[in-house]
Amino acid sequence: MSNTPKKSQGRPRSTQAHEAILQATLELLAEVGFDAMSIDAIAVRAKVGKPTIYRRYSGKEELVADAIESVRQDVVIPNTGNLWVDLDELIQNAAQITLTALGRKTVAMIISSASSNSQFAQIYWTKYLQPRRQAFAVVLERAKARNEIQADLDPGLVFDTMSAIMLYALIFQPTAESWEEYVRRALHFFLKGVSE
Repeated sequence: MSNTPKKSQGRPRSTQAHEAILQATLELLAEVGFDAMSIDAIAVRAKVGKPTIYRRYSGKEELVADAIESVRQDVVIPNTGNLWVDLDELIQNAAQITLTALGRKTVAMIISSASSNSQFAQIYWTKYLQPRRQAFAVVLERAKARNEIQADLDPGLVFDTMSAIMLYALIFQPTAESWEEYVRRALHFFLKGVSE
């Protein structure tokens, strides 16, 4: 029986380094946008070597997709038993994420990058918007089961409309009321025709 130690399978991947890479990616996305950011800049910001990044990702697109995926836990599916209370919770959650300095920068970067780069737009749609759209559909399906809205209401259209209202109010901030109140009032107006 040999006492020779088993050969190592290589250095284990550092969780700390991985989190630093994802954080650096999100920060640079917000600061300079998808097109202007580079693996070099991410490595410098994360304080890791480029080989550390390339051991995990084949390129910038895959890294950005994973970084966006890493913040997906923000998806909330309220279930209060009332559509308008559920919508209020969704609006408050969106406000907490969006109405910060980093949140505003991130929204500006997303609009700019998605408008000019179809590959980034597809990544963002798949990794970030689709899960939120699906969560929102659950809220509306429950409201349909409670007969609060018409059975043929398209959840995707409502989500898109709510997102558009939120983005508009973020850029052109209402002066007579808060962002949350404006979004709530606009959404109420939109859904008025399909509510009981």
